[in-house]
Amino acid sequence: MDIDRTIATAIKRISRGFPIILLTGMRQIGKTYLLEKIREPGRKYVSLDFSDDRELAKEHPDLFLQRYKPPILIDEVQYAPELFNYIKIYVDTHKQDGLFWLTGSQKFSLMKGIRESLAGRVAILDMLGFSYREIIGQPKSKPFLPSKTVKSTPSKIKRLKLLDLYKIIWRGSYPRLVVHNGKNREIFYRSYLQTYIERDIRDHQGIDDSVKFYKFIRAAAVRTGNLLNYADLARDSDIDVRTAKTWLAALERSGLIKLLYPYYVNVTKRLIKTPKLYFMDTGLCAFLCGMDTPKSLEAGYLSGSILETWAFIEIVKSYWHNGEDPSIYFYRDADQREIDFVIERNMTLFPIEVKKTSAPTAESARHFALLERLKKPVGAGAVLCLRSSPLPLSKNVVALPVWNV
Repeated sequence: MDIDRTIATAIKRISRGFPIILLTGMRQIGKTYLLEKIREPGRKYVSLDFSDDRELAKEHPDLFLQRYKPPILIDEVQYAPELFNYIKIYVDTHKQDGLFWLTGSQKFSLMKGIRESLAGRVAILDMLGFSYREIIGQPKSKPFLPSKTVKSTPSKIKRLKLLDLYKIIWRGSYPRLVVHNGKNREIFYRSYLQTYIERDIRDHQGIDDSVKFYKFIRAAAVRTGNLLNYADLARDSDIDVRTAKTWLAALERSGLIKLLYPYYVNVTKRLIKTPKLYFMDTGLCAFLCGMDTPKSLEAGYLSGSILETWAFIEIVKSYWHNGEDPSIYFYRDADQREIDFVIERNMTLFPIEVKKTSAPTAESARHFALLERLKKPVGAGAVLCLRSSPLPLSKNVVALPVWNV
């Protein structure tokens, strides 16, 4: 089962305009497989996971580039930041596009070297696991944006039954699980976490207490889709607030979570500034929360927040996999009136609500009008829900099946 990736088109297009591309994302989401699949016949491949090549790249970066002459694909480049300055010299000398394709599982730890050595020469692309559209054979999807009319809203995707949707959410989007339809899910996630903690946390983040850190990851998982409270997170993990902030930053560097910040302008001081926390794979999140079956996930305490998390991830994928970075936020004021997501595009705000219902009403979008106080144009809104087909709820709001993102 070979699934085409939306981001493949973006990589080829952007590689024609930059000498270096850096593809980042969580481990095991298929970065290397994709780049090996689409690379030209003359592009060499080398992985810094292997100690010999990693040592050569760190100790003798000039000799490394003599042995592996561009065009080249270098996997897990974060292990040898010493390469960056030599890559800069090479691209400045040869002045060609598409010379280096790089991958890394630690985006934020890479950024210091990127900013110092490769600024203006590198295009950074973020990648996640399979999107739902990729899974169903529609990789040529566009970045999601609500539309005012049902006619221009996608509706050709087969309806998902409730438990079928939650099975997709429960399984997650890692390629190995998607290709094998969730087979050996528990073994995969248990091994994934063990490898992640050992390789990315203990070895590279300086976190020694793996037992407490695992407890911390689980405490973070149950908070997906919710406002971040460091004090509560620290208390439930038996650590102090400072450690909680350090460890959460480690999760973010690894791509396992993303913090979503509220839309904030100085027009009003009554808006909440605390970010929301989202796990970037719902299967991993459900596993950490002890959800053993899709049915228990759908019926349990995580049901609503995990659906919102899945919708958030699918929206982000629709942008990242097209080589774009979404300006996405949430809205919440001191009166606890909230809009799940607000996308800003072309100076216009597009509100989005996620509801676990098959019968949404105009009341579902009642808070969209709050955006008018921000004194910016407000575009079409969407209520992502469990309807089988799109339905207009008002002049500017459409109810849309959540799997249509």
